[in-house]
Amino acid sequence: MYQDFAVTSRPEAALPRVSALRGWLADQGLDAYLVPRADAYQGEYVAPCDERLAWITGFTGSAGFAVIGRDRAAVFTDGRYTVQVKAQTDGDMFETVDWPATKLADWLPCAYPEGGRIGFDPWLHTVSEMEALSDLPGLELVATANGVDQIWTDRPPAPSAPISVWPDALAGRAHGEKRAEIAAALRTAEVGGFVTNQPDAVAWLLNIRGADIARTPIPQAFALIRADGTVVLFCDPAKADPVADHLGPEVTVRPTGEMAAVLADAGCVGFDRGTCPVAIHDMLTDPKAIDDPVARPKARKSDAEIEATREAHLRDGAAMVRFLRWLDEDRAPDATEIDVVRALEQFRRDTNALRDISFETIAGSGPHGAIVHYRVNEETNRVLDRNSVLLVDSGGQYEDGTTDITRTMPLGTPPPEAVRAFTRVLQGMIAVSRARFPKGVAGAHLDALARAPLWAEHRDYDHGTGHGVGVYLGVHEGPVRISRVSTVPLEPGMILSNEPGYYREGAFGIRIENLVVVRVMTRPEGGDDREMMGFETLTWVPIDRRMIDAALLSPDERAWLDAYHAGVAERLRPRLDGADRAWLDTMTAPL
Repeated sequence: MYQDFAVTSRPEAALPRVSALRGWLADQGLDAYLVPRADAYQGEYVAPCDERLAWITGFTGSAGFAVIGRDRAAVFTDGRYTVQVKAQTDGDMFETVDWPATKLADWLPCAYPEGGRIGFDPWLHTVSEMEALSDLPGLELVATANGVDQIWTDRPPAPSAPISVWPDALAGRAHGEKRAEIAAALRTAEVGGFVTNQPDAVAWLLNIRGADIARTPIPQAFALIRADGTVVLFCDPAKADPVADHLGPEVTVRPTGEMAAVLADAGCVGFDRGTCPVAIHDMLTDPKAIDDPVARPKARKSDAEIEATREAHLRDGAAMVRFLRWLDEDRAPDATEIDVVRALEQFRRDTNALRDISFETIAGSGPHGAIVHYRVNEETNRVLDRNSVLLVDSGGQYEDGTTDITRTMPLGTPPPEAVRAFTRVLQGMIAVSRARFPKGVAGAHLDALARAPLWAEHRDYDHGTGHGVGVYLGVHEGPVRISRVSTVPLEPGMILSNEPGYYREGAFGIRIENLVVVRVMTRPEGGDDREMMGFETLTWVPIDRRMIDAALLSPDERAWLDAYHAGVAERLRPRLDGADRAWLDTMTAPL
């Protein structure tokens, strides 16, 4: 259930595997093959049997893809993984491409100027992905069986965990009410149904959860949602046996192998270009592209979900305080990054409410903190640096909520440049926390607030400022983000992270992260009648004052931080005692 610190990447293993795939390419008459970090459900996290990108390249990041040709190979990753991809792949075999700055549609014609046949698995690529590649000069896209699967002789089996019920009391609505809401949207869109390959959408809609993916409590399943409110759930029927009574007669379960026949007879069916695999689209006799009707209702949390997740965050916050006090006062002088991860996961486990961690804990000491999605293993593990900083990004999955928190702490005396960077990152986090905005504002409008203090010093970071978060679902949830590319308007009830950062390669990493929920704000005296929204903070854990240059903060920023720490103390003191409470009192004192 918890972190086992297995070595997850071996670059030397790539050579025979790539050679085998190149032999398969020759047999198929293909010039190259696309290997995405994706499964048929298009989620961020995949089962071991779908870790094809990691298996053939060594790169274990959660976003990216490879193009493996007969004579050249490339791995495409974004700025979060610049350091990681170089460390995990064989540089003599794979070139690394900065994506999405360089798009595949631009790279392929340059790599194959004389044209060629490019193979792909239609289950692993969305309609929009392949549309972007459809008109490349001289290149033919060929749907094939999965090339990696053909050579992966010891590939793990597909997961088949039983589905479980998620209580209506936590959801705030029965699944019949949710199905009726989505059905009404489908009638408005003038379609007879909608096909989804998104397990978190299925889980939210039917108030169910699963255990097919580590860290994310989803059942791998597809669904046809009909405009009359009925649903066909496609999965191994044995998985759904435990929830048969909960689902009721309006939800039928069919084996995945029957999906093509059911969809062919379903009439006009809506699909989302950005998530629907080509293979499912090709099953539809009368397809119509529409926006996913489940995505926004799922993102708008009910009052019951928000109340539940508040409790989850307070429980998690107390565990975090116990961990941070241990880090300060009880850790061994030769403690390592693995010791840090194990200790934190044990403090969460001690709550007796933890179902799982919400993602692999990131504990980066010194230069490892600059690797945005660093995951320690036995090969990379190191004793905590002296006079440096430690970045810990972690979270828990509780039945009543999903948490995600990052704190950056000093190890001895932190370098002055790290303190200055931390303070600028804190100012950006405070700016987002204090933001007020009208209806229609999207994450792209708020992203610059977090970056402005860093921009003023010619600095920036290469990840979004915030992502959506589910309630006992995915720690990363669409469609809402705080990012310069996000155009989805923020709406009340949406839970997001607020996590600006700064990373100096080879030296240190800084990130501070709280979760927040969008709320309608009370109109102040003198304001007009326009409805304004803002953020309610959900995460209550001290922000290390030893990392702050208070002289850089404005009076308003100091006041926000003091008020935040007063709120932390008020909420967490009753949940702590002894040395933990004393540590909390010290760390939440006013600046």
